[in-house]
Amino acid sequence: MTTNTSGSVLKAAWIIAVVTIVSKLIGFIRDIVIANYYGANLVSDAYYYAYQIPSLSLILLGGVGGPFHSATVAVFSKLIPSLSEKPQENVNKLYSTFMTASFLFFLVLSALLLIFPKQIMGIIISGGSEEIISLASTHLQIMTPLLIIGGIVGIYYGILIIYKQFMLPNLSPIIMSIAIIAGIVIAAPNDQKGYALAWATTIGAVLQLVIQYPNIRKLGFLWKPNFNFVNNPNFKEITELLFPAVLSSTVGQIHIYVDMFFTSSISDGAWTAIGYANRVFQFPVGILVTAFLVPLFPIFSRLVAENDYEGIKTYFNKGVGVLFFAGIPIIIGILTVGTDAVRLVFERGAFDENATFMVTEALWFLSVSILPYVFRDSITRVYYSFNDSKTPFIVAFISIVLKFLCNWGFISILGMGIGGITLSTSLVTLFNACVLGYLIQKKLKMDYKGLFLNLLKMCIAGVITLAVCLVCAITFDKYVLLNGILFEGAKIFTVAVVCFVIYTGLNLLFKMEYARELAERIKAKLHQ
Repeated sequence: MTTNTSGSVLKAAWIIAVVTIVSKLIGFIRDIVIANYYGANLVSDAYYYAYQIPSLSLILLGGVGGPFHSATVAVFSKLIPSLSEKPQENVNKLYSTFMTASFLFFLVLSALLLIFPKQIMGIIISGGSEEIISLASTHLQIMTPLLIIGGIVGIYYGILIIYKQFMLPNLSPIIMSIAIIAGIVIAAPNDQKGYALAWATTIGAVLQLVIQYPNIRKLGFLWKPNFNFVNNPNFKEITELLFPAVLSSTVGQIHIYVDMFFTSSISDGAWTAIGYANRVFQFPVGILVTAFLVPLFPIFSRLVAENDYEGIKTYFNKGVGVLFFAGIPIIIGILTVGTDAVRLVFERGAFDENATFMVTEALWFLSVSILPYVFRDSITRVYYSFNDSKTPFIVAFISIVLKFLCNWGFISILGMGIGGITLSTSLVTLFNACVLGYLIQKKLKMDYKGLFLNLLKMCIAGVITLAVCLVCAITFDKYVLLNGILFEGAKIFTVAVVCFVIYTGLNLLFKMEYARELAERIKAKLHQ
């Protein structure tokens, strides 16, 4: 890979990272609006339970990086010799075959959802009441078109990225979030069953499809029903790529279904609370991981191609070290002012004090997964650089059993409630990180000693900082005479400043290079 090519890849990666950050921000605002109008109760639970099935197609299977997108890029990029010319007839025929097969497959699944919604939701939320099962079934029927749209959008994503049109595929989720926000604001005041939310979600998915179609047509891709499924080498290659990738994506969804099964027996609003806790968790952590791993992935791939294994170790330790360094203050923040943050962001309208407590409880136990989460996602990129998606899939598949056993122990035996669900998630994340970190040694001997020695120093600094921040938070509660948003905002800001100063200072004392680089950057900014 030439220097120019590497530079262009990194430039594209950073563009994608920035758009992803904007997308997460808009998605977070969408969640705030949903919480304001629907709170955390039976209606919101029904929507989120139902959404998990069509979201498998729209987000996991058809999203950027999903199986349909990946298979399209892998096969069609080899068949398109020039990006400046219209696709040849054989390419258009394969495109039509793939589109036809995807449409028929998801059409059959959609028909099953429309005919048997109560039976399907009854299995997933078996511990729920008849009312929530019935309501979730109606939501599922409304959102059924998302199944068909998901696969088609994934193919569109792949075509556009082949032609180096990176922005539109990554902007599409923003369009959906805006559509949901608009639909809720218009219809939610008179919506007692959450149907407006389900319809807005469906309309948002349709818009994702609509905004991409003109570009696909302009590139010269025309869908004409084609049933050439047999004795078609290129289509066979697509299916061979799709099958394991779909299985891998489905494994993650099975974890969610296991959680849904146990959560339905806890209380109304429990599943909504876990969903919001995940969103609060993903907002800083997801942005952090995306910002660092999107540009690192092509570097890993280039280094593997060049057999530069020492380079992989260096970049891995550097990237994961930065993620660890930034992740620990996030944990401290969640443990000290997590309740205040949830109250500040969500607690208004239908989202009451009880909902705040449920979300915070879930978030506390989820926060401890931040360190294994960033390690797992980072080491997975190394596997992908070696063209090995099989090992992460097998480890994730095995962890389904662990997830079920942890949920059963924490919920059914110990009666932990919402916290038990997210604690089991954290333990499963730790299991995946440890196993993947160990098995990668078969490909190259990673230098973990320096990485984890630095982590130990950061954790010592983190524990001391946590104690100081807890004292600060308690003192603030006792002596500061403010109310409402002003109190929550001032408290979060004060604790954040104390956390930053103490944590960075201790890491400078421990001679951590990440803290030194951060301090140098701040000094440079102040002297500008």
